[in-house]
Amino acid sequence: MTDSQIFDQIADILTLSARQVKTVADFIDDGATIPFLARYRQEATGGLDEEQLRAVRDQIELHRTLEDRKKTILKAIDEQDKLTDELEKRIKNCRDLKTLEDLYLPYKKKRKTRGDMAKEKGLEPLARQVWDQEIEKGDPLGYAKTYVDAEHELPDAETVLTTALDIVAEWINESVEVRDTLRDIIRKHGVIATRKNPAVNERTNYEDYYDFSSRGAHLKPHQVLAINRGERENVLFVTLDLNESITLKNLDDVLITNDASIFIPHLQDAVEDSYKRLLMPSLEREYRNELTDMADEHAIETFATNLKNLLLQPPLKNQVVMGIDPAYRTGCKVAVIDPLGTYQEGTTIYPTPPQKKIKESEKVVNGLIDKYKVTLIAIGNGTGSRETEQFIADLIQARQESHPKETLHYLIISEAGASVYSASTTAREEFPDLDAAQRGNISIARRVQDPLAELVKIDPKSIGVGLYQHDINQVQLAKKLDDVVESCVNEVGINLNTASSSLLTHVSGLSRNVAKNIVDHRESKGRFKSREELKDISGVGEFRFQQAAGFMRIPDGKHPLDNTAIHPESYEATEKLCNLFGIDIDNLQDEKQNIESAFANIKTRQVADQVGVGVPTLELIIENLQKPGRDPRESLPKPLLRQDVLKMEDLSPGMKLEGTVRNVVDFGAFVDLGVKQDGLLHISQMSEGRSRIENPHDVVSVGDIINVEIKSIDIERGRIGLSLIK
Repeated sequence: MTDSQIFDQIADILTLSARQVKTVADFIDDGATIPFLARYRQEATGGLDEEQLRAVRDQIELHRTLEDRKKTILKAIDEQDKLTDELEKRIKNCRDLKTLEDLYLPYKKKRKTRGDMAKEKGLEPLARQVWDQEIEKGDPLGYAKTYVDAEHELPDAETVLTTALDIVAEWINESVEVRDTLRDIIRKHGVIATRKNPAVNERTNYEDYYDFSSRGAHLKPHQVLAINRGERENVLFVTLDLNESITLKNLDDVLITNDASIFIPHLQDAVEDSYKRLLMPSLEREYRNELTDMADEHAIETFATNLKNLLLQPPLKNQVVMGIDPAYRTGCKVAVIDPLGTYQEGTTIYPTPPQKKIKESEKVVNGLIDKYKVTLIAIGNGTGSRETEQFIADLIQARQESHPKETLHYLIISEAGASVYSASTTAREEFPDLDAAQRGNISIARRVQDPLAELVKIDPKSIGVGLYQHDINQVQLAKKLDDVVESCVNEVGINLNTASSSLLTHVSGLSRNVAKNIVDHRESKGRFKSREELKDISGVGEFRFQQAAGFMRIPDGKHPLDNTAIHPESYEATEKLCNLFGIDIDNLQDEKQNIESAFANIKTRQVADQVGVGVPTLELIIENLQKPGRDPRESLPKPLLRQDVLKMEDLSPGMKLEGTVRNVVDFGAFVDLGVKQDGLLHISQMSEGRSRIENPHDVVSVGDIINVEIKSIDIERGRIGLSLIK
């Protein structure tokens, strides 16, 4: 299949034009990134957004993989001298990998089978007579008698016929029509049944599946993943059940073309043997894999959605933050960072059991607050968090009496991934003189100031917003999460003079080495004064500069547009536009009213032609002139800040509270209420009398501040049930 045919197919699948698909393919083949195409090449792609562009990219990869597999299969069959014109045509026209592999199945090298041994005994002609169904008179055993041969362990006609059916059974298994029919039956009627392994006596997390059955088509993704894990841990036995008699009849209907054939009963025997011994074991595995793939895809999408919402949490700027990593025996690590995230000082306090040195700890914390003018305390949510939170809440209340004008709050921060970061090469390079615990604590504090800049240093799988993330396809998960991180970093943009190497690595067009070179250049030669200076960096040629420059920001740089998302390639057009409307480009902040009125009733097509750009580029220019240096996260609600603490014992059914959504999964959302245990907002409690919610993401997202009502409390099991208040 030619590239042109592939582009036509993809265009049909994605409801795009073949020209759009070809344009995207050409750009990607040249090395262009998705964020660059989505923002700066809308005229060329027909306005495709990131999601559409990635769909095109993925389809191109899928189709090219399929074409490569076709070439391999055609070569393998041709080398066996078995490639007919009809088979070649079917393979070349094949549109999916499953059918392609079915076509290849009869020619695939495999271990010697019962059918192979029957062929070696010379029984293929008899098998062909059974298969062709053309003989309508005579006794099947009479035809079999001629093959009786004691030397080949064929002592009688019955043995001959039974052995010949081994060949027929394999032909049935290799039939594309039969396999497609059985696939369809399994997908429509297959029942996944699970039973407890009798050898398991202790309680497990799989009790819902000890005696469970459901149509495979009705299984929810999280059920599939739970069943898979239970089977893998040898807690569950899993089977795929079908109505065997009806299924065999359906397969007979595919294969039997002449009811008058004398071999029909024997062909039916071969169908049953093939079904039980070859087809079902193979297609059951395939169907279970299919269910798993669909569950994986759903879980990956859920993870990606949660990750994006987490990464795009609004930063709390201009805060001096004290980070506290709670613990019991080893004490709580404390670190103070300034508004730029620079580490100032750190120590260890012991306000939690078993030491409970409250007074000593108060003295240390108060001293640091006074010394550095701390405005916010970030407490990790790990072991000892509840006791540490109570200690800090009491300390803040006490300070309010002696410091009435002081603004001091605390918040609980998820420390998921902090230990992963603290032991990483990145952390050791940043803080070579600190121990791992203190490095992790600094990460907790920095997550308040700029979640995106800090969380990109951590493997996304360790951030704690997924479901069954270690069970699903790791390659696909990593690819999807990398896409999310890339998208978020480039959507926000980065400050070229403060961004870490980890953050720079995710900028469009930059590699890990180039990111390191940028940081080294900054440290040795000082801050960048213009985007153009990027070209001085080793590894940044014209193409890399084109891909990356628009996503870099330089506040107070030489060129006023260097602090916007306007690409340097559009500076000339922007200057023309400003001259056209009498806007002082060097003082954009002071020109706000002038800019708003100038562009209030603009004729975009006419003006775009005048300044020499397309309409999408003109709209991007105008947006950034109106809001130069804008961070898209600033419009989102800020995290909940607290000054006092709640305990589970303080809660009661009917109580109404504000909470922060920490994770969204298939069956609901986990909400931080300011107590040790997150509450569960079940999907059934999201609708408030409306029709049932199908997807929790339609209602809430990670980071949302929501109002909830306490529905139930189980202190012993640490469970809080919630309902949503609209």
